[in-house]
Amino acid sequence: MNKIGIITSGGDCGGLNGVIKGAALTALNSGMSAFIIPNGYAGLYNLVDFSKLTELTPERLEEIHVYLAGSEAGNSRVQLKKIKDDNKYKRITDGLAKFGIDGLVIAGGDDTGSVVADLSKQGFPCVHAPKTMDLDLMPYSVGFDSTVNRIADEVRDLQTTGRTHNRIIVLEVFGRYAGHTAMRGGIAGGADVVLIPEIPVDFDVLYRRVKELFIDRIERSDVHAGCVTVVVAEGLKDASGNELVDMSSAPDAFGHRKLMGAGKYVVKQIEDRIKADPDIKAFFKRTGQFVEGLYEIPEVREIRPSHLVRCGFSSVLDANFGLEVGSAAVELLKQGTFGVTVVSYRSGEIQYMAVAEAIVQRLVEPSDVSLYESLGVCFGRKPEKFSPKMTKISGKPVRPY
Repeated sequence: MNKIGIITSGGDCGGLNGVIKGAALTALNSGMSAFIIPNGYAGLYNLVDFSKLTELTPERLEEIHVYLAGSEAGNSRVQLKKIKDDNKYKRITDGLAKFGIDGLVIAGGDDTGSVVADLSKQGFPCVHAPKTMDLDLMPYSVGFDSTVNRIADEVRDLQTTGRTHNRIIVLEVFGRYAGHTAMRGGIAGGADVVLIPEIPVDFDVLYRRVKELFIDRIERSDVHAGCVTVVVAEGLKDASGNELVDMSSAPDAFGHRKLMGAGKYVVKQIEDRIKADPDIKAFFKRTGQFVEGLYEIPEVREIRPSHLVRCGFSSVLDANFGLEVGSAAVELLKQGTFGVTVVSYRSGEIQYMAVAEAIVQRLVEPSDVSLYESLGVCFGRKPEKFSPKMTKISGKPVRPY
């Protein structure tokens, strides 16, 4: 193993530059060379046509900062199996041979991991560094902590404009099928309501809680000011359990259609109930807000930070974890352990698991939801009793998340 190629694939997020730098520095310290294969699997497929690759020399690595989100290697959403080329694996083999690449470090989420598993079956020596802001892989993955910190900041900051205008703010965030980002970011930011795909929403329960908090805060305020914040995971299902997708959109390379707006859906559900509720007009009159024909009910505003939650800067946790798993991936390549996902590096021990196991979807645990319900957070349902089990452990502590 003399030369390694580093690939980042799927969506961008915090921690990826840590993976790149950790892998490259470990390679250099081991007498190896490291090269960027740009633009994800698209770059890997087209490698044979490249005239040169960027080598990650000590000088070039000084330009890569682990505190920055995004990826110096560039990403793409390309599913190799769907490339209509019967010789695609031969093409990849020729590309790697052209530049003498002996092994690959590939950072990505479940879609990327499925391709790593496929490449491994085809005989390519590769190791998967887990990456997803959604936290829906079995091991912790770079990107999540950076994202939930940004979501928490946005929830907190939006409360200033919400309180100024006495609004109900609905913030829709990424996460697709799992509610980890909405739940953890929303709770840390002080959201009143968190709606996630794992919990079917009873919009009457949701409305009662929003109404109760909204009226109480404004009536208790000596300046009649208050707001309610609702954080919604983009993969929220409607009342019938159906995912809110735009069926007119074309599926991407991994079969995902464009989501059509969970935030807008929630706004409409709240607005419809506000308009039909006579208590709201009386409340507006009681607090001196009502103006006939102009201002009769509170505004419900939808905010979509979209890619703002995955850009900018990496958190301390993600920068460190990225360096660790990038380094560990190279150590596994050196030992001839391929087709696996790095789980962690801790106390001198590299932990790893089969890629197929690592990319099994991890959803929010119901017991975690009931804990936060007991602390006053609404999840759009009648709160369930929190009954924790007590377990004494010994040995290594468990990381958060």
